[in-house]
Amino acid sequence: MPGLASAAIGVWVCAGGRDEREEENGVAHFLEHMAFKGTERRSALQIAEAIEDVGGYMNAYTSRDATAYYARVLEEDVPLAVDVIADILLAPAFAPDEIEVERGVILQEIGQALDTPDDIVFDWLQEAAYPGQPFGRPILGPAERVAGFGRDDLARFVSEHYAPGHMILAAAGAVDHDHLMRLAERHFGHLAPRAAPAPPQAVFRGGEVRRDKPLEQAHMALAFEAPSQNDPLLYAGQVWSVALGGGMSSRLFQEIREKRGLCYTIFAQAGAHADTGCLTIYAGTGAEALGDLATLTFDELGRAAADMSEEEVARARAQMKAGLLMGLESPSNRAERLARMVQLWGHVPTVEETAARIDAVTRADLRVVGERIAGQAPMALAFYGPLGRAPSFEALQARRAA
Repeated sequence: MPGLASAAIGVWVCAGGRDEREEENGVAHFLEHMAFKGTERRSALQIAEAIEDVGGYMNAYTSRDATAYYARVLEEDVPLAVDVIADILLAPAFAPDEIEVERGVILQEIGQALDTPDDIVFDWLQEAAYPGQPFGRPILGPAERVAGFGRDDLARFVSEHYAPGHMILAAAGAVDHDHLMRLAERHFGHLAPRAAPAPPQAVFRGGEVRRDKPLEQAHMALAFEAPSQNDPLLYAGQVWSVALGGGMSSRLFQEIREKRGLCYTIFAQAGAHADTGCLTIYAGTGAEALGDLATLTFDELGRAAADMSEEEVARARAQMKAGLLMGLESPSNRAERLARMVQLWGHVPTVEETAARIDAVTRADLRVVGERIAGQAPMALAFYGPLGRAPSFEALQARRAA
């Protein structure tokens, strides 16, 4: 990226929460934490100092599809960043005392999530949408599982899933491709190819979770099966979700917040994976307004499926393209996109190709995908808080069919 003095570099391992067996739930995230707790040649402090001594930063995250380890450094420190990332990936110490320390940190993280209603409600929604499947389990894992993980559990997951064919080195910013290739060969070229198990297929089945608790607000999260990354209607589903609830001009925001004043926050977003997709709607409101909020949301879903104006479609397309282009001004976002596209499709479509696919979405496409999501697709819901006014699952399903 011309004009930048820094680079974002990371390794995306194509193994995340969905790759865990039931008894391993949470181990991928535990591994992410342990990567920074020492290697065969660096202590935890030395890992932190190596990057921060040159003014950079380093972090990691775990998703359902991947575990990412990444750094942001100045151009001259790219070799150092690749060296440190390779070190934490290929030679973790998994020292027993550090495992115990980090176990406590993760248990605190789980507790914090449980105390954050608009966070934990999405974990419950995921479980309701994909019941009994790895794809539906929480990424952090349950506290009782995390409390029992040991060195052997961590090492086993690495040996099964951290295969070189499942690891993507991506970089963007002030980086030279040929130089990066030489660094990759130096640090990873000795790895022997080996197979890694593919994750089980995710199947959106739907269902509900309700947790009644005397909170200040009632939290509503809805999910509907939506196009996957390999569905021809992928971009139509994303454009439709933006028009439905992607901004202040969206249907849900205008009707439910601006006109009715029923909530402070309401939004819709579409997420897509290789084998499944999900449209999610979230809103929080007072206990007395929950019934009206839920029924009006379903009414607006139906209207959006039946009638989306050309102005709304054009605005949603513009929002998507602008979001894409603005995001790619960040080297970290660009590196992540590179890795994600390689993981999904084995190649990286140009920004122009992606913009063209967004521009190609028509009102007819939106009607097809809207009717599919709003009227036919499996549904999941999660309610949390004071739920005396919460409508039943059956009543909301009936409203879809009305």
